[in-house]
Amino acid sequence: MRIMQRSAFKRSNDSTRIIITAIMGISFGIFIGISISSVHLSKISLLSGVKSSFDVPMTEIGIAHTIFDGSSGTKNIEALRSATLPKINVSSNPRGAELLPPGIVVSESDLYLRRLWGDPSEDLKKKPKYLLTFTVGYDQRHNIDAALKKFSDDFAILLFHYDGRTSEWDQFEWSKNAIHVSVKKQTKWWYAKRFLHPDIVSAFEYILIWDEDLGVEHFDGDKYMNLVIKHGLEISQPGIEPNNGLTWEMTKRRGDREVHTVTQERPGWCSDPHLPPCAAFVEIMAPAFSREAWRCVWHMIQNDLVHGWGLDFALRRCVEPPAHEKIGVIDSQWIIHQVIPSLGNQGQSENGEDPRAAVRARCRNEWGQFQARLSNADKEHLKELKRSGKV
Repeated sequence: MRIMQRSAFKRSNDSTRIIITAIMGISFGIFIGISISSVHLSKISLLSGVKSSFDVPMTEIGIAHTIFDGSSGTKNIEALRSATLPKINVSSNPRGAELLPPGIVVSESDLYLRRLWGDPSEDLKKKPKYLLTFTVGYDQRHNIDAALKKFSDDFAILLFHYDGRTSEWDQFEWSKNAIHVSVKKQTKWWYAKRFLHPDIVSAFEYILIWDEDLGVEHFDGDKYMNLVIKHGLEISQPGIEPNNGLTWEMTKRRGDREVHTVTQERPGWCSDPHLPPCAAFVEIMAPAFSREAWRCVWHMIQNDLVHGWGLDFALRRCVEPPAHEKIGVIDSQWIIHQVIPSLGNQGQSENGEDPRAAVRARCRNEWGQFQARLSNADKEHLKELKRSGKV
């Protein structure tokens, strides 16, 4: 009998525990369900609010006014408020930016190096006024090192590497602050057309585009630029030592003056004493262009004519007349052309031909093509002027 009573009591306790456990489980489940539903509804409400801000027309966009907590670096939303904006279509903006408000448009770039940290306004201790570019191979590193020591920190340095070797230049301290662009077997005019767009280099007053085989024992960059500015030259070059290599009479150094803008060539070479090669002429070896002149010259460089032959005879078109007064040679700051055929050695032999001879042949061919294109462009423009009754 006692055994039966204990058994009944035990079953009663087990049933009670089961019921209590079930009640607790159901309660806990209800609590979790309510919590999840609350979060889910909050998310739905938030997403709905975000969606509604993108569904409204451009003129009814809600603008989030935000503040930045300088101490923590976190961004906090202070308030949401509606603002009515007119549809933006500003025809005076640069092409492609018509849908932007003018105040946010930055139509030009620069080549100034920037830090990855700190306040952007404190990145630059000094902004260089001029851009100096060389097209180089590593074999001429000591020549370039000597040349760059002749230029102050008023010049930003940009090296175009035609041999693909860039990291080795870090042996020079100045190289760490230079810009390096590497594309194998290309000329300086190929680089210039692709990397020196006028809107990229507009921060610089003058752009110098130099060869790598130039001796600078008698040259100072700052003095050169002072003379360029003093004489109002839009396009210039240093005088060339007349006893080293072939050069035009116009670009030969004269020892009796600071600057010259006209010369005497061989009989029959100049139909007009104020036209190339007797005036309004510099070579493509070491030219310097004002910002305004370069904007024009860049547009005249052809994409497929990479050696630049013929450009020197056409540069006068990129300054206001009289061109012979604004294009000249700085005699008192002169250089030596070392005539190192380094780029020519980058050529490729075809049909057993000397690689340098093949490069030279293309140079001559490009000269003829450029002259033909320029002549045809002049003729077509004149025809258009006649059709419109402007001449």
